Amino acid sequence: MKLEKYSMGMGDRFLHQGKAQLQAIINAKQAGVDITPVWNKSNREHQTIGTEPQSLRDEADAAIAELGWSDSYRVDADHINLGTVDRFLNCSDFFTIDVADAIGQRADEAEINAFVERNKKYIGSMEIPGAGSFEVTRESLEAVAATFLKAVNQAGEIYRYIAEKKGADNFIAEVSMDETDNPQTPLEMFFILSAIAGEGIPVQTVAPKFTGRFNKGVDYVGDTAQFEKEFNDDLAAIAFAIAEFGLPENLKLSVHSGSDKFSIYEPIRNALKRTGAGLHVKTAGTTWLEELIGLAEAGGDGLAIAKEVYTISLTRKDELCGPYATVIDIDDTALPSADDVNQWTGQQFAAALRHDPSNGDYNPSLRQLLHVGYKVAAEMGARYYDALQQFESDVARNVTENLWERHVKPIFVD
Repeated sequence: MKLEKYSMGMGDRFLHQGKAQLQAIINAKQAGVDITPVWNKSNREHQTIGTEPQSLRDEADAAIAELGWSDSYRVDADHINLGTVDRFLNCSDFFTIDVADAIGQRADEAEINAFVERNKKYIGSMEIPGAGSFEVTRESLEAVAATFLKAVNQAGEIYRYIAEKKGADNFIAEVSMDETDNPQTPLEMFFILSAIAGEGIPVQTVAPKFTGRFNKGVDYVGDTAQFEKEFNDDLAAIAFAIAEFGLPENLKLSVHSGSDKFSIYEPIRNALKRTGAGLHVKTAGTTWLEELIGLAEAGGDGLAIAKEVYTISLTRKDELCGPYATVIDIDDTALPSADDVNQWTGQQFAAALRHDPSNGDYNPSLRQLLHVGYKVAAEMGARYYDALQQFESDVARNVTENLWERHVKPIFVD
């Protein structure tokens, strides 16, 4: 199973926006750009909402059939490990293998020594075309192995488990190392890929850590010039590693929490055009926020639900933010009171929530709080799902417009 050059991971927590999401991909195809849709939902999201992984497969299949999509599509078991993978095996064909927690855990000395021996030919002055020259020593190889080898070993264990259950040709493997503290250097990326090749993982996408903050649902916070350098260096390291280690030729970068990172879209776009490289980018939970925007704009019961979600989220802020503490930055003083929000029109609510930095009413702290407030909507149960159906046209319009205008076009479409 081969992942195409461009692919987009599309999160849909409440499983109602498959058609609206796919329409953005259809728009891209009509504009001459082929993008593979990849529906993704993590184990944590399934647990929070009370859904099973099969429901995401069912949603994707239904959207594909209804809109007549005849090209490839995938369903991603997002951020799985050995403890969570089983419930995704029958319904997923894309597995994001998350081993970030093992980064920094030291592998066995024998394995470290074996890694150094396999890569000792690179000791000395080494050039990664497009990224520069590097001095490699036995000590630097040992340092890379000490930091990353345990994580890659875990990835190999998980990959082989999935392959045993599904067959190696029946799924796409991604290795995720983005949820860690420090970005990998191009030299580290090269030798991480050496270790991945050594584990026999036919990895098709790899998600590194980049400098800066990739907070949920808001723009990139950091030095865009430094990001651009790291992104281009990683592309160079991947291209070189493919040639050196016999990794799949379609191996490409994956940008996690890529949704709404508007300030880095131009550097990404420029790099893709310059190099001809592929890309996988995940849009995470912004579809859920577009649902709220659509409900608010619909008025009536839709607006009442949107306001209620905010009011309850405000009272449960610490609980809701806890699991996402490392990927949100909320300014409490910027959060409007529930009384104020309850006086808003639907247009005011939508303007505060919609990610449009040119609009003076846009409130990134409110947006981040509501991003993690999906648990509140889940607890509404049928009331929330009924509202999505009642106001489908308002919601779907926002979902498609968000993906197409703010994400697909800036990255992929000339």
